[in-house]
Amino acid sequence: MASRGFIAADWVSTLEPLDGVLQEIARKLAARSQAGEQILPAPEVMLRALSLPVAEIKVLIMGQDPYPTPGQANGLAFAAAKNVRPLPRSLRNIYKELFVDLGVPEAGHPDLGAWHEQGVMLLNQVLSVTASNAGSHQKLGWAPVVEAIIATLNARKVPVVAVLWGAHAQKLGTLMNNMPQLRSAHPSPLSASRGFFGSKHFSQINRRLAEIGQAPIEWKLPAG
Repeated sequence: MASRGFIAADWVSTLEPLDGVLQEIARKLAARSQAGEQILPAPEVMLRALSLPVAEIKVLIMGQDPYPTPGQANGLAFAAAKNVRPLPRSLRNIYKELFVDLGVPEAGHPDLGAWHEQGVMLLNQVLSVTASNAGSHQKLGWAPVVEAIIATLNARKVPVVAVLWGAHAQKLGTLMNNMPQLRSAHPSPLSASRGFFGSKHFSQINRRLAEIGQAPIEWKLPAG
């Protein structure tokens, strides 16, 4: 489980009531690891999304679960370590849509840290996975943790723009009644052509931010 030192101070009040839940998740992860499963991402970055202070978050982009390919998942939804090649397929489609929408060229690497640092929370619904077994931790117990994170954002006086790609993410929309929501199909190759491509969500995010008095996101990433 991620070190609490990695978590921004204003998330502590959200997590304290969930201490028992987090301990049980840690117990289950340890048992799976001892049974020979490779757990992803590394424990110290599982809660990396919470290194972004509540007060600095402008946008919430929901993912599903970490990439199951060893070496890819880094604690931020859709992102991976800068040296990962080839790019994860969903992220490649995100870059394609970003280019069509705003003319931003593909970064050539999968490190989305620059978005995170600007206040884009890249949060998966499930924060761990067994290597080579996508979706394997869906029932591990992460739901109350993620729902508490969303509740904290939903209570913000300055709204957070929620981006919900795919049916799994959209089911959480009922928890975001105070958050402007953008919805489309998931950027996965299996569904991107059914509404993700052409959604122009990146320009829409910046328009929504302008409407609530927030600075836009600079979507162009530093070169790899």
